[in-house]
Amino acid sequence: MAITTMLRNTKDTGHPFRYEIWQLFTVNTWELAIADFLMVATTSISLPLQKLFRRTNIFRWKNTGVIIQSLYQAFWFSIWVAVPFHFEWTWTAQVFLVLHTLTLLMKMHSYSFYNGHLSEAERRLKALDQPNTTSQEPAYQYPDAGHTPALNGKRLSEEKQEEDKSELAHVREDLALELVSPLGNQTYPKNLTWRNYIDFIFCPTLCYELEYPRTSHIRWDQLAYKVLAVFGVIFLLTITSEEFILPVLQVSAIRIQTASSASDTMLVLAESISMLLFPFMITFLLVFLVIFEYVLGAFAEMTCFADRHFYSDWWNSTDWLEFSREWNIPVHHFFRRHVYSASRPHIGRPMATLITFLISAIGHEIVMACITKKIRGYGFLAQMSQLPIVMIQRTRWVRGKRVLNNAAFWCSMILGLSMICSLYVLV
Repeated sequence: MAITTMLRNTKDTGHPFRYEIWQLFTVNTWELAIADFLMVATTSISLPLQKLFRRTNIFRWKNTGVIIQSLYQAFWFSIWVAVPFHFEWTWTAQVFLVLHTLTLLMKMHSYSFYNGHLSEAERRLKALDQPNTTSQEPAYQYPDAGHTPALNGKRLSEEKQEEDKSELAHVREDLALELVSPLGNQTYPKNLTWRNYIDFIFCPTLCYELEYPRTSHIRWDQLAYKVLAVFGVIFLLTITSEEFILPVLQVSAIRIQTASSASDTMLVLAESISMLLFPFMITFLLVFLVIFEYVLGAFAEMTCFADRHFYSDWWNSTDWLEFSREWNIPVHHFFRRHVYSASRPHIGRPMATLITFLISAIGHEIVMACITKKIRGYGFLAQMSQLPIVMIQRTRWVRGKRVLNNAAFWCSMILGLSMICSLYVLV
């Protein structure tokens, strides 16, 4: 497809490309690089804040530290989401910066809240030296990030505890285990270093841990292959967008503006959706491939990050909850650990699931607003509608019919991508 497209363009225009999207990659390059560097650098305030929360009682994590960190995250996110709009960057630069902003926001949140939890565990462990004045309630065990499934998080040694130990001894041991990495090579607070923080920023994960499984060395041939593949897939994405998506949207936009009735507008919209079914599906698959196979794979190779399980067989999904778990495992682990597990004890499982979907839908809506410079809510409504659809699919009349549910999933996926993008651009 790419070869024949370039041959046709060369014959018709003398150039292999249309240059409409290619030129966007060279606009705002230096501004984007500087802004991205400053954005990454401003997340690093989390490290000195954690040291402050650990050392002083005035700014203790559970009292004041949580508020300070949360306010800073909200301020930081607001600034960097507004930057590309303020400078009126191209949509390609906007999408890159917003996606990186969302990624770093999750990293910063995970780093701060996990280390904040560890600072409280350390305080409580020290306070057990005066057991008469210290609470002996069970130690809170932070949800694992899924990087060490063979160790079942951190708790293998708990099964070996002696039954005749006192309750105080159990609490002390649980707190001590909480301050040690699952692999046993790193302890809190020795992890509060710049080297550890920078390593976490580059690791292809959103959930902070004291230690990650690592490979023995960098495979340079695999790294070169993945870097080359990133540019190859971007090339295919650009060809697909320029030749099969933009022309349809441009013509449809003109036809909708000149439509004389609502029925004519709906017909143009339906025709554009039908013509974009295949191109948008190809675009989605290429975006998935470049992010989860090549970009994350390249960073995993550079950092010797051993957990390469970035996705599962989402194409066999039978409902949207299964898809949300399988297609983006790093984000799924983050939401399960820092949103769902954090809120479930307070509001229950159904509301925790609703809050998780709500935050995810808001994030997707922000990305679509950056691409189209419109706030319409189509993507938000589509994602939130997945919950009642899942309830229907899990009724006794539909549940268990995997082929039917998988076919329904693919029909809605193929139609939904084209329909949502057409609505954002044309309406």
